[in-house]
Amino acid sequence: MAKIISTHSFRGGTGKSNTTANVAVLVARAGHRVGVIDTDIQSPGIHVIFQLAESRVERALNDYLWGKCSIDKAAYDVTEASIGDVDPDADRPRLFLIPSSIDVGEIGRILKKGYDVGKLNDGFQRLVTDLRLDYLFIDTHPGVNEETLLSIAISDKLLLVMRPDSQDFQGTAVTAELARRLEIPEMYLVINKVPPGMDTAQLRERVEATYQAEVVAILPMNYEIARVASSGIFVNRYPEHPMTLALKQVADRVMS
Repeated sequence: MAKIISTHSFRGGTGKSNTTANVAVLVARAGHRVGVIDTDIQSPGIHVIFQLAESRVERALNDYLWGKCSIDKAAYDVTEASIGDVDPDADRPRLFLIPSSIDVGEIGRILKKGYDVGKLNDGFQRLVTDLRLDYLFIDTHPGVNEETLLSIAISDKLLLVMRPDSQDFQGTAVTAELARRLEIPEMYLVINKVPPGMDTAQLRERVEATYQAEVVAILPMNYEIARVASSGIFVNRYPEHPMTLALKQVADRVMS
């Protein structure tokens, strides 16, 4: 049975989309059919990490929400670009991306008129069936809104990405409490952008005690991720980097 994983952060700039993309690649590499859907419709961007050119995007999630196409028509096979040389006729691994539109008019329409959140839920289920997915990753919009609550509510696992600062501590507490009220089966924490010299053992202990949830990875702040600049998959470019090894821990937990 397919698993749905939502990746969320209370604030923007935590590295949520990069975490989602890299973990999805690692899970696909393990031999699975994986989908990644960008539901951050107000400020989409995960397609850049997967190097999906704007000129290639004929249909996006927005088109499905407006009834212009079925959701599978907005899915792009990014296997070769994100995993590398695989047999094009093989059933697995496979990685599909469902981007949101970066057209200013489309974003404005969403902000002005909203959309049927229930239709988004239907789309998740259709993607799992039509693409025969083993895992569907939902890259959510930061903060708390109706779409975020829906994504969290239908998830089998929730990854909360946070930074080690006071604002993130407070905001993540809100999301964690909502997740518990929604009875999410499994919730995990990823602490990102940890500066050099910070006591990571003490940080892990504090976070786990605060949220009563497991910290599955502590990701260091580093120059290499800045060099990638969201223009590619970090784990591909730096396969032996400590951050890649930490992200593999997240992928293993997702698949466990």
